[in-house]
Amino acid sequence: MSLYVPPQFAAESDADVLALIRDYPFATLITSVAGAEPHITHLPLLLEGDGSLTGHMARANPHWQAFATGHTVAIFHGPHAYISPRWYVDPAREVPTWNYSVAHVHGRPELTEDATAKLALVDRTSALFEPRIAPWTRQVQGARLDALINAIVAFHVVPTRIESKFKMNQNKTPADRTQVAAQLHGSGHPELQAMADWMKTHERI
Repeated sequence: MSLYVPPQFAAESDADVLALIRDYPFATLITSVAGAEPHITHLPLLLEGDGSLTGHMARANPHWQAFATGHTVAIFHGPHAYISPRWYVDPAREVPTWNYSVAHVHGRPELTEDATAKLALVDRTSALFEPRIAPWTRQVQGARLDALINAIVAFHVVPTRIESKFKMNQNKTPADRTQVAAQLHGSGHPELQAMADWMKTHERI
C-alpha cells in the first residue's frame, strides 16, 4: 500500500504530521491478510510522546486476531473541504477539487493484556475527550469493571512508516489561495473554517 503524494502536497515537517494525528485522533484502522478481505475498524488512537499509537477495540471484533499475520495501517483524516471553481481568480480555467490532509501510519500492533494497563488507557482516553467543565469520571467498579475490561483488547503500535498528504491548493497562485481561504472562512462551517486555517498555516510562496 502506498499513498500518491505529488511533491507540492508533501508535509513540510514531521511535526505537521504528528499534529494532524494528535488533533484528529479518530482513525480508520485497516489490517490486510493475504487471501482474505481486509479488517476495518474505526476508533480513536492516542499519539504517545514517543510517536507510537495506543488504542483498544472489542474483544469480540476479530480484527485484532489478524494483527500478527497482517499488514496494518491507521489512516487519520484532518480538515477537508470541497473547492468550487467559482472561488478562483479565473473560474473559467478551473475545475472542482477537494482539499484535504491525511496521515497513514504503518506498523504491527502489539497486544496489551494487562488489566491495569488497559484500564489506565480507557481512563486516559475518556479524560482526553471529556469537557473540562464537569467531565464524566468512571464510577463502575468490582466485578462489572473486570468484565468490561476483559471484553476489550488494547494494543500499541510503533510506526514502521508514516505517509502523509497535505493537499491545500499549494499548486495554485497566492491570489487563488487567498480567495479560496476567504470563501471557506466565510462559510461559517467549522470544518471549512478549519481548512482555511490549515491552508494559511501550510501555504508555500
